[in-house]
Amino acid sequence: MKAMKLRALNKTVSSCLLRLLKPYSSSFHWTSTMAATAKTSEGMTVDESDVGISCFISQLPGFRGILKQRYADFIVNEVDMDGNVVRLTSLDVSPEMDVKEEDKTKSSDDVPQSYASAIESFRSLCSASDAERMETLVNQVTSGADDEISPVVLDPSSDKSKRTAIHNFVKEKFKFLVTDTVDGPDPTSKCIRVRVNSGNAGGKRSRKRKERGDKPFDSRGSEHWPADVGKFLKFHLYKENKDTQEALGLIGKMLGVQPKSFGFSGTKDKRSVSTQRVTVFKQQASKLAALNKRLFGIKVGDFSLVKEGLLLGQLMGNRFTITLRGVVADSEETIKKSAESLGKDGFINYFGLQRFGSGSVPTHHVGAALLKGEWKEAVDMILDPRESERNVVNEAREYYKETGDIDGTLRQLPRYLVAERAILQCLKKCPGNYLQALKGIPRTLRMMYVHSYQSYLWNNAASLRVQKYGNNQVVLGDLVSTKVEDAKRIVGSLNSEQKENSEEALDCDQLDDTAVVDLPGERSDLVKVVGKEDVEAETYSTSDIVLPLPGSRVIYPSNDVAEIFHDLAKKDGISLTESIHGVKEFSITSMTGGYRRVFQKPIDFEWELLTYTDSNKPLAETDLDRITMEKPVDKVGSAEETESDSNQPESCETDLKDSEQTQLALKMALTLPSSCYATMAIRELLKTSTSVAYHKTLN
Repeated sequence: MKAMKLRALNKTVSSCLLRLLKPYSSSFHWTSTMAATAKTSEGMTVDESDVGISCFISQLPGFRGILKQRYADFIVNEVDMDGNVVRLTSLDVSPEMDVKEEDKTKSSDDVPQSYASAIESFRSLCSASDAERMETLVNQVTSGADDEISPVVLDPSSDKSKRTAIHNFVKEKFKFLVTDTVDGPDPTSKCIRVRVNSGNAGGKRSRKRKERGDKPFDSRGSEHWPADVGKFLKFHLYKENKDTQEALGLIGKMLGVQPKSFGFSGTKDKRSVSTQRVTVFKQQASKLAALNKRLFGIKVGDFSLVKEGLLLGQLMGNRFTITLRGVVADSEETIKKSAESLGKDGFINYFGLQRFGSGSVPTHHVGAALLKGEWKEAVDMILDPRESERNVVNEAREYYKETGDIDGTLRQLPRYLVAERAILQCLKKCPGNYLQALKGIPRTLRMMYVHSYQSYLWNNAASLRVQKYGNNQVVLGDLVSTKVEDAKRIVGSLNSEQKENSEEALDCDQLDDTAVVDLPGERSDLVKVVGKEDVEAETYSTSDIVLPLPGSRVIYPSNDVAEIFHDLAKKDGISLTESIHGVKEFSITSMTGGYRRVFQKPIDFEWELLTYTDSNKPLAETDLDRITMEKPVDKVGSAEETESDSNQPESCETDLKDSEQTQLALKMALTLPSSCYATMAIRELLKTSTSVAYHKTLN
């Protein structure tokens, strides 16, 4: 504990010193030196070179610029599948928007059937704790509660005949339940899992199913919703300095609905101002609009009813408005040439640092452990203390490592740490069963670890491709997307294992808004290896060059770029062609794979140089700003200095205020496909790292 306090003090003192020394230091040489110092003082975080990001397209000199000095310097607007930029334009709700729900009176059929005698008989087959779990589950089902009912896992047992007796008893006495077997804490034992049978239900639920016919049961919204109107309410979510799941978790809590009620196409950066589409199942628009007065840092509006909910990947891309402050260059001509080069030649389409997590344990390291079947090591990486985290989180991690007290740790861990909490809750039920604990993490989140390892291999291969062959020619053996009409839907996307909406709130700091699509096995014509005749005929351009994300259905380039995939994986003890364990979801050979474009040009790229004297003054207009001009609304949040992840130190004896001298800013607007990182476009401009630690030293 004392060591953590010393690290926190060291971090604050270092930050103060950096700010005090800044006015007396050369802008270029100072930044690179202090970046290294900051990284040392704040704990090791992921650096670009650690994840294969090392090359640039242009040879132009870089310049100094601060990324995300204010969260309003990074504005993100989703672009829907029709190419429309999603904006918050209205907070109002028209009277006809609210749906008139059907009034259904209760009948005597609602009286639940009693299963008390069956529960008593069940006690003779199992432990008292198992009987209590079963009784609670049965009461939940027969009460007709509309809340989602979680499965229960019975105590581990190595007696197969006993497990068979329990399976048969549940099948005979509780026809609305089903059982299956999951791994126990050791190789000789198994646990029986009991859950609601989606094809049948007891008591009140049976009657409900008869009424709805073949329609699937969904308890996330009103059960009296008319059949002739759209059952999903679509709205535009505007948020400041909050990630998507955090915002939806708060809204869901206020509405009294579960996170899975919401659908969205992709997550957005936390440190930004963003607007995106969201759908929620069977909710009244007026009920959501009423939350605007209570929400901090969030607004909802532009309501409409639709038939289908949104799924991950259902977006064309994002429109970014980015302001780089404190710009210092040899001349304005340097900035102009760099901006023109970015618009003309684009940037290397690396997976950005967000892909690999913001902590000192990169997500691709966890992914490598999963691919090797090292379940305990993976769990330890996720749970162990991290120097770069906030004190309250690190203290909880330290507490668990020292005591092993799961309940005490869960009381301390913030709810947004979904993976950590899920693991601990599973370990509480099945101690020592690390694989089952990992499977307790919501699927979208747990697959992110393996996907990040694919991204790590891809980044390194992209760097090798640029180092060996540059960026202005297609060479023999390159892999290219063909001229098939729908190739664009496949190229530039990640593999299919993630194409489902989030079941629970996720840790957005470790996610990106990459569109995820299937790679159809029958569509091998979407990519091909460049032959001699293609080179001579100049059939393809550099914009057609792709590289694979490893999987069972991809092909590799036929030149030496392919070797780096296998060489790097081999160094990590991983084979890309065979699995060393039988867990399919953590096996790269069970994934379909995908392809990603190596070079990307910004779409509708605009830029301008601005001057300013007040660092707290916004230089770009947000959606809420536009609404406020037309009609005053409650402020979303307080001033920038209230941000939880502010770049300023928590305390510093000297009151350091920005000078009134005129400073230069570069403001840009660009659209990128959903699989691209705007930070990688910024990196091409500045020729510097995009890491948070580096840009804190500039602030």
